[in-house]
Amino acid sequence: MSAVHTSKDRSTVAVVGLGSIGGGIAGSLCAAGRHDVVACTRRPLERLIVERQEGTADVPLRTLTDPAKAEPVGWVLLCTKAHETASTTEWLTRLCDRSTRVAVLQNGIDHAARVKPLIGEATVVPTLVYYNGERLAADRVRIRYAGEHDLVVSDDAGGRAFVQLLDGTPLRVVMSSDFTTLKWRKLLINAIANPITALTLRRQEVLRRDDIRALCLAILNEAVAVGRADGACLAADEATQTVSTLLTFSPEFGTSMYFDRLAGRALEVEALTGAIVAAGERHGIATPLNSALLALLRAISDVAGQNASGRP
Repeated sequence: MSAVHTSKDRSTVAVVGLGSIGGGIAGSLCAAGRHDVVACTRRPLERLIVERQEGTADVPLRTLTDPAKAEPVGWVLLCTKAHETASTTEWLTRLCDRSTRVAVLQNGIDHAARVKPLIGEATVVPTLVYYNGERLAADRVRIRYAGEHDLVVSDDAGGRAFVQLLDGTPLRVVMSSDFTTLKWRKLLINAIANPITALTLRRQEVLRRDDIRALCLAILNEAVAVGRADGACLAADEATQTVSTLLTFSPEFGTSMYFDRLAGRALEVEALTGAIVAAGERHGIATPLNSALLALLRAISDVAGQNASGRP
C-alpha cells in the first residue's frame, strides 16, 4: 500500500530524453499525479500517451525546449542513450544544484563516472532499467514489463528517495546492496540482446534459434569472466541463466540498438559491448568474440553518425 503523501513530498521532476525509457517513466509519473513533471525536449508536446498493461494513459505534458529557461529542480531523470550524455550538458548545468538528485536511467556500468562531471554538487542515483520501451510516435510510447521488477537502485539514501519518487506508479522498483553485481547482470543481458537484434535486424525471437543461443553463450562466457574480475559476484552458470532469462521475455520485444539501427541512428555500442572489451583490457582478459561484435557495431554506427551529420 502506498504511503500517505503531503505537499512537502511533491517534487519537480525534469525528464531529459523523452524516448522509449523517458517517455515511459514521464507518462507514469504524470498519471500518478504526485509530482510536477517537465519534459526537456527539442519540440513542444501538449500530451503524452503511454500504452501499458494496466491500460493506456493519456496525460497532459509540460515541456521545455530551451535549456536557458531551465531552473534547478529536485529530480532529474536522465533517459538519453549513454553516448548522447554530452549533448545534455546545458540541460544538466541549468537543472542541477547541490540539492538535486540525478537518476541516470542508462545502459552500461559507468553511470556515475559518465554524469558526475556534468552536474556539479548534485547527487547521482545510478538506475538499472528492465522494462521494455518502444517509442511509437513523438507523443506515444509503449512499455512492457519484463521479469519481477522494472527498475533497480542501490540500497542507500539516493535509492530510497527514488523508490519514494516512483510510489504510486505501476513501475516496480527494488533496492540492492550489491549494485555492482546487478549492473553487470544487466550488462550481460544487453551484451547479447542488443548486438544480435541489431546485426540480424530481428526482434528477440531470433534468440530462440539453436545456433544463435550457442553464439550467445560463448559471448557471455567472455563477459562473465570480465565481470568477475571487475568485482561482480556472478554464478558458475551465469551465462546459461542470462540466456534463460532472455527467453522468458516476449519474442516481440525489440532492443534500443535494434530500433536505433532501423531508424539509421548511431548505436549505443560503447556503453555495452565497448564496456566489456574495455574492462577486459583493464583486467588482462581476452574477449575475441566481443571484440568482433564491437568492430561490426562500430562500422554500422559510424555510417549512421556520418549520415546524421550530413557528411558522405
